Amino acid sequence: MSTPARTARRMTCTRSAPTASRAARASTPTSATGISPTSFRPTMRRECARAGADSAGFTLIEIMVVVVIIGVVAALMVLSFTLTGRDRELEKESDRLFALFTYAREQAELQTREYGVLFQDDGYEFLTYDVRRAIWRGVPDDEALVARRLPDGLGVKLTVEARPVVLTRPKDARDKTPQVMIFSNGDLTSFAATLEREGGLRSVTVTQDDQGQVIEQPMVESKP
Repeated sequence: MSTPARTARRMTCTRSAPTASRAARASTPTSATGISPTSFRPTMRRECARAGADSAGFTLIEIMVVVVIIGVVAALMVLSFTLTGRDRELEKESDRLFALFTYAREQAELQTREYGVLFQDDGYEFLTYDVRRAIWRGVPDDEALVARRLPDGLGVKLTVEARPVVLTRPKDARDKTPQVMIFSNGDLTSFAATLEREGGLRSVTVTQDDQGQVIEQPMVESKP
């Protein structure tokens, strides 16, 4: 009995090329309205760019508001200055001059040295007499008595022994001769130094009383 012949078929398999990639097969999600979210991206970029441009500077209205506020504040300051009749800058400088005269007088008595005050058209300087060199010089070893210049808008008028003194700046800086003397025994030259606002609207005078004490008189306001 013959055994049926077993024939073997040779099977060949060929790999077929993929029809589409996974990314291609994946469907793009859409919203309920059927519009893809990616379509919003250009619009969002434009809105962000517009918002950045708007916040980059101030608008004309904002600038005008700031200018108006500054003007109102300045007007209130001027109004307050006019109503109160006070000049804090003038008061400060007159207080300083009064205090320095008192201080220099004390130093003259303590050190038995002669002091003096040289007034100029825009300020003043305290001096001391150098006996060895026989000259008047500044007081560099005392910061309180250094040369001082009055702020802009303030001036000084000086009267010595009841006579007005014309104040000018000396041509030679080494020529320092004080108009007011402060002697080592505490005596002073009779003087009256008036600090005044430009135009003479307000003034304060530092002078002496009947006992020879340095005093600061109240502020005087002149009517325009």
